[in-house]
Amino acid sequence: MDFIRNFPFFSIVLSLFSGPLSSIFGGKWAKRVNMAVIVLCGVMSGAVLWYVLETGESFVYTMGHFPAPWGNEIRAGVLEALMAVFFCAIMLLCMMGGSREREVEIQESKQNLYYIMVNLLLCSLLALIYTNDLFTAYVFVEINTISACGLIMIRQNGRTIEAATRYMIMSLLGSGLLLLGLCFLYDLTGHLLMSNIQEAVRALTASGQYQTPLLVSICLMCVGLAIKSALFPFHTWLPDAYGYSTVSSAAILSSLVSKGYIFLLVKIFYRVIGFDIISSSKVIHVLFVFGIAGMIMGSLDAMRENDIRRMIAYSSVAQIGYIYMGFGLGTAEGVTASIYHIICHAATKSLLFVAAAGITEASGDNRFFKDLNGAGIRNRLAGVAFTVGSLSMVGVPMFAGFISKLFFSQAAVGHNVKMLPTLIALAISTILNTVYFMKTVIRIYSPMEDAARNAEYQHIGIRQQPMKAAAMILFILLNVVLGLNSEPLVGLIRQGLEMFS
Repeated sequence: MDFIRNFPFFSIVLSLFSGPLSSIFGGKWAKRVNMAVIVLCGVMSGAVLWYVLETGESFVYTMGHFPAPWGNEIRAGVLEALMAVFFCAIMLLCMMGGSREREVEIQESKQNLYYIMVNLLLCSLLALIYTNDLFTAYVFVEINTISACGLIMIRQNGRTIEAATRYMIMSLLGSGLLLLGLCFLYDLTGHLLMSNIQEAVRALTASGQYQTPLLVSICLMCVGLAIKSALFPFHTWLPDAYGYSTVSSAAILSSLVSKGYIFLLVKIFYRVIGFDIISSSKVIHVLFVFGIAGMIMGSLDAMRENDIRRMIAYSSVAQIGYIYMGFGLGTAEGVTASIYHIICHAATKSLLFVAAAGITEASGDNRFFKDLNGAGIRNRLAGVAFTVGSLSMVGVPMFAGFISKLFFSQAAVGHNVKMLPTLIALAISTILNTVYFMKTVIRIYSPMEDAARNAEYQHIGIRQQPMKAAAMILFILLNVVLGLNSEPLVGLIRQGLEMFS
């Protein structure tokens, strides 16, 4: 049973070495290796989750059996294992949902390169989840950035190269600020392991020493990760990156990459600085303000879009705002709601990107709203999937998005200053979500105005898209499960946060 303690390390190393291994295979074999690695990593992470639930405590795996500062550590608790399982499941469904588009949009000679990037991305996400060393986290942040950039530009057209360039510039800015914050923190504490840094930070806080440099370090790390996760107003790279990349890339980028950075920020709050210190600082108020601004401005930008993929991308800006608004409440309930929203948004936004691909495929690969009339009828499963995802984003009961908005409301109630702004922002954002998502749903079920053009479009059944159909059905079921049976998952999140503390 104790052998399971090796699984976090095994999953990181397996996904890391599967990247170079894919380079010697052709596209089909590289795809099989990639899918097998995602499944194996998900199974191992599930075993870790079962183990920590059975033992009731987290564990630390010391690589090389050398103690700090010579060795490096991996830490696994309920929250880490839960996020690892979920990330693997979402990545698997994203790869299934975009399989046809990858074969069409990526040159055959470059398809194995795509799977190299996906494997490295999985490795970096798992490392960000499990690592107990802050500098190791920074190294894998950079691997994550490079891999994500490769996923954007793999199509090799002008728009994707421009989008990848903008993404790289903004990501490097965020990485630079994060590194500066880590350097300041290392200078103040002399440690890189998260638990050791927290002890040193608490000693500094108790003595009142170096409070200004400590605050600067916290601000730099928060701003760096906010830029990389596309918090408003650092979101300008996002619509092109999500809108013009392949379907799988857009789904993975929106649901996992930005969430990996946010999860690292949660670890910094709890494992590095201490959430009580973060809550008492002014940083939390800044995150709250920008989170609310993102909720509103992202939705307004989405309303002005005529491209369905870019509309979904701008919606992600609003959803990132929800997460930072929850952090800004400065309470355990707010963080719990944000983490639950990370899961709900990942499951829903991936569904929307995959469903949008099915809708545009049934419309002659046209992505503008004027060309989408009747698409939900021509591709019935994609229409149903997009409708479910839209209802979830709006916050209709029975779907995942309703539960996360309910938790945000409950977390805000009773807060002296932030309750009213939170509830007003939730109401405004929900109304705006309804406008642009329901407008799209109505359009895809509206009859074609030009009967002659209807002959140009194709009707797509489940048998013509078996992998995409399976992915959409599983995403729909996941949304319903998250909407109807949220309590066990919320209990795991709360238990994981208590282990963090």
